[in-house]
Amino acid sequence: MVAVAEPTTLSAPSIGRWGRSVAFLRRHRWFAAALGLGAVLRIITMLGFGPAMWFNDSYDYISVALHPRPHPIRPDGYGFWLLILKPLHSLALVVFTQHLMGLGTGVLIYALLTRRFNLPGWGATLAAVPVLFDAYQIQIEQMIMSDAMFVLLVVGVITLVLWHREMSWKVGAAVGGLLALTALTRSIGLPILALVVVYLLVKRTGWKPILALVTACAIPVVGYMGWFKAVNGQFAMTSSDGVILYMRTASFSDCHQMGLDPRAELQLALLCIPKKPADRGPSAQAYLWWDNDNQIHVFGAGMKFDAEMNKNTSAFATRAIFSQPGDYLAVVAKDFFRAFRWDRSPFPDTKTFLQYEFGNNITTRLPQWTSFRGQTHTDAETYENGPAATVNARPWADIMIGYQKIMRLPGLALGVLLLIGLYGVALRWRKLGGPVLLPWLASVGLILAPAATAEFDYRYLIPAAPLACLAAAITLRHGLRRTRPTPPDLPEAA
Repeated sequence: MVAVAEPTTLSAPSIGRWGRSVAFLRRHRWFAAALGLGAVLRIITMLGFGPAMWFNDSYDYISVALHPRPHPIRPDGYGFWLLILKPLHSLALVVFTQHLMGLGTGVLIYALLTRRFNLPGWGATLAAVPVLFDAYQIQIEQMIMSDAMFVLLVVGVITLVLWHREMSWKVGAAVGGLLALTALTRSIGLPILALVVVYLLVKRTGWKPILALVTACAIPVVGYMGWFKAVNGQFAMTSSDGVILYMRTASFSDCHQMGLDPRAELQLALLCIPKKPADRGPSAQAYLWWDNDNQIHVFGAGMKFDAEMNKNTSAFATRAIFSQPGDYLAVVAKDFFRAFRWDRSPFPDTKTFLQYEFGNNITTRLPQWTSFRGQTHTDAETYENGPAATVNARPWADIMIGYQKIMRLPGLALGVLLLIGLYGVALRWRKLGGPVLLPWLASVGLILAPAATAEFDYRYLIPAAPLACLAAAITLRHGLRRTRPTPPDLPEAA
């Protein structure tokens, strides 16, 4: 007697789970396709420019990972991330995590807009397009730089705040912890704390979540500042804010207008730039980083970022700003509106500009600069435990070089997004901007702050773009919001 196998049947729970999965994919098909394509572009980038791409600042981050210490120029948050991954000796793994951060930023934008603001999938996907497909976003994720982590943290803070209509103290503590990580990744993230606190006060959030937020942010930041003081003798996150502000004023500072007395204020007078402002170059960075142009190098090697120099340069810069407020506002406005140009002109100098381009040959051979207890090229090779220079591999490199010529977010488009967000803030003036205000102010602040305290750089626009997209999408949500089915009429009660 031959046994006949009975046909396999799916149980009701299995059918239910399968149906829910299919419905989920159909509902989010636009974003799933965009996320998949974004992942493919990042894989091609890793194949084309391995093990990683480099920027001038990259070597300081590697040095911190090899020799942990509070760095005088920038906080150590990203350096600690490299320290965590150091035992694996893989720069490719580092940039892989950064590409995941970029994709994760897109997921946060999409989730916030669909779940909290009820946008349709295609509308929320459009808002995530810049962070998923902008060639310069992908390129900076391939670099040993803190930007991808900073973007994820900033968007994470904004998402967490906007997600909750009423915030508990536990959520406030989580936001504070994210803000601390943001500030320790890049010091420009610390003012976002004040922005979030003001926003919560406007929303009339209770004192408990605000107190929890400030406390959770303050504990790690103050702890880091204490460590910085123990090592560098100054209770601060860096000893470079005054020096960088001096660089901001270097293009216009005039010691005659400042009224400096060389006999009574010798330390400040030595910082005066002998060239007339009209004869100085278009970029102020020359007066900080290049010894043939700046005055700081006359104080000796290793003195550029010590506590005394930071104090003197801060006093000089403050004096220049208050003595020449019109000149200061002019350079800030020029750099702020430079962000909204359609083209990308070489700035602040050609070498820096080219480091944001796929296919540049600048780091196919690593520079041999002096670093903390070593040299830059040997530090990178020690971290990788092998060759660390960028290798441009065809055909993958050629694909991304061509892609970058087409797929980017122009500055003009960023300006249009901010104008849409501003319109949304104005519409909600009775509610002081409503939920549009926070991402819009954060985006504008991330563009304005470098213009006011340092100098314009294209990578400073990277974190502003997703926030501008959020503000514009929330503004337009009434035109994009999906309609919910109307419930059927109920029979009248007898």
